[in-house]
This record gives sequence, C-alpha cells and structure tokens, in this order.
Amino acid sequence: METMADHARIYLDHAATTPVIPAAREAMADTMARWANPSSPHSEGRAARAALENARARVAAALNWDGEVLFTSGASEAIAIGLRGQDAVASAVEHDAVLAVAGARRLPVDADGYVDLDAIKSPARYAVQSVNNETGVIQPMAKIADAVRAVGGILFADCSQSAGKLALPDADLISVSAHKLGGPPGMGALLVRNLGLLTPTGGQEQGYRRGTENLPSAIGFAASLAAGFAWMETAVRLRETLDAAVTASGGVVVAEESSRLATIGSYRMPGVAASSQLINFDMAGVAVSAGSACSSGTLKPSHVLGAMGWDDRSASEVIRVSFGGDTSESDVARFLDVWRSIATRAKAA
Repeated sequence: METMADHARIYLDHAATTPVIPAAREAMADTMARWANPSSPHSEGRAARAALENARARVAAALNWDGEVLFTSGASEAIAIGLRGQDAVASAVEHDAVLAVAGARRLPVDADGYVDLDAIKSPARYAVQSVNNETGVIQPMAKIADAVRAVGGILFADCSQSAGKLALPDADLISVSAHKLGGPPGMGALLVRNLGLLTPTGGQEQGYRRGTENLPSAIGFAASLAAGFAWMETAVRLRETLDAAVTASGGVVVAEESSRLATIGSYRMPGVAASSQLINFDMAGVAVSAGSACSSGTLKPSHVLGAMGWDDRSASEVIRVSFGGDTSESDVARFLDVWRSIATRAKAA
C-alpha cells in the first residue's frame, strides 16, 4: 500500500476543526499589534472595547441574529453557560459537551437520526444539535421549536457545525464555535434571546462569564464569518460523489435517506474496524476521524449511532469524512482510492 510519502497529505477532518483562514489570521495579527484589555478604563482600553463591540456586532450581523451575543472560549463554554443548573432534556445524539451538563432525560431519535417530536411533552429546557457532528443529519429545527414552545419549554440549539452554513434556527439560546468556521480555536459565542434565561456569575460579558475578553480571537471570529461560505455549493457536489462511490464500493452511507449537511459524510466499511481504517488512511496521507474528535481517540462505541439503532460491531466500522473550503475533487478521488484499497485487502485476508 502507498504511504504518505507518495502523496501530499489530504485533510478531510474539518468537522473536528478547520484551518484558520488567511483573513482571520491577518485580522488577528493586526489586533495583537495594538491590543489592550477591553475592560481597562484608559484610552487604549476604551479603543479595545470599541473594537470588541464592533466584532460582536459583525458576528451578529453575519449570523442574522438580533439578540445578545456573549463571547466565550468556545462552544463548550457557551453550552455550559446556557444549560447550567437547568436539568435540561437533551437529544440522545448530542455532543458530549451537552450530555456532560444536561440532565438525565433524553429525547430519543429514529433510525434516520431525527428527534422524536412526540417525546417533547413537558416544560423544560431542551437541547438539540441543529446538525449532528458525526452523521451530518440536519434536525427539523422549526418543527422542534414549535413542539418545545407548545409545551412552554425553552430551546437551546447547538449550532457548532451549522452556523454560517445554514440559517440559524428560531431558538432561545444558540452555541457557536469559531474554529469550525475558519476562525481561531478557543473562541465561540452564546447567542441569547433573553438574558433572563441565564444565571449571572459576575465578571465580563455582561456578567455571565469571567476572564479577560479575547479581543484578537473575537476579531478573527468576525473576519471568518465575513469571508462567507460560497464554497458550500462545491461541497454538495463532492459529498454526492463520495456517497455514490462509497456505496458502489460496498460501503454503507450512514443516514443516507436523511437531510444532511454537505460538509459531513459518515461511512461504514463492513468487516473493517474504524481503528484499522484510521491507521491505514493516515499512513496513506489522508486525515479522517471516527466520529467526534472529542471521543474518537478512545474509539468507544458511538452513542450517536447507538441511539439510531446501530449495533456496536457495525458502529465500530464507521468513519467520518468532512470537507472544508479547500477540499477538491482530487482530494475525494484520493480518499476513494485508499478506501477501495483498504476494502479490497480486507476481503482478500
């Protein structure tokens, strides 16, 4: 089998994190050259505060959000602030960052990965990921919002994968992440309709988080959103090509019949463990993952696939491929070459 020495490396793990785009890097570098603490009362601090508020307004405008924007250290902190102390009801396919702070109750999903709307029965704070980070399944957020409001509940939407790529849902609280969008890691935001939904803790960001504001990263976040996502049209075509070729090669497309975000594809290679696939892809110079980057290192069974009815053995044969703005047809073709090589050798063994 060819190794990465035979080809330039290909990065197909953008759902884990995507490279910081040049516009964001340049904006951050400029800010770092004249940065001061935005909470300081002197002239430099006031200038930094003005720049921070400008970045906040730009993020809101880019996302078409007319509520509050609280900058955080990432989506995980935004989730923690939004769900803290609420005994929230989370869908069974949420990211671990949500499950870690939500209550014990879960909204089940069907085999296609969609939330069971009939399970929304009582007033509560409901947490639903707009696009699943492992499968790319797009939840019917408008229907979910209607169901939550019909019982007097509050909707928290984790839009870490979808923000900028899809319109924001009509939710009360929304978490977003800069490093999924070409912005810097360690930066995100909690979008809030009504600050009364949160518990104040003192400190910065209107008293809802502590720590010096990360002005350079806020500027980089705004710049990454301003760059836009026109490349999503290309992603649609690439993912359609990949789905068809994997199926033709004996693979299984996870949630094939579901509405899925074009940048994420989840695939099972029957008879070959994901751990073995990852090693072989990496040796061939192709970076992919086994589900969420936060749990793929443990290679434990995917709770997402389990909730969709997959048995542990089948789920353990699934990998995730995810695209970014620079993903090309040749990248997909190279992935498929390696996929077929791994599958062929497994059948011959």
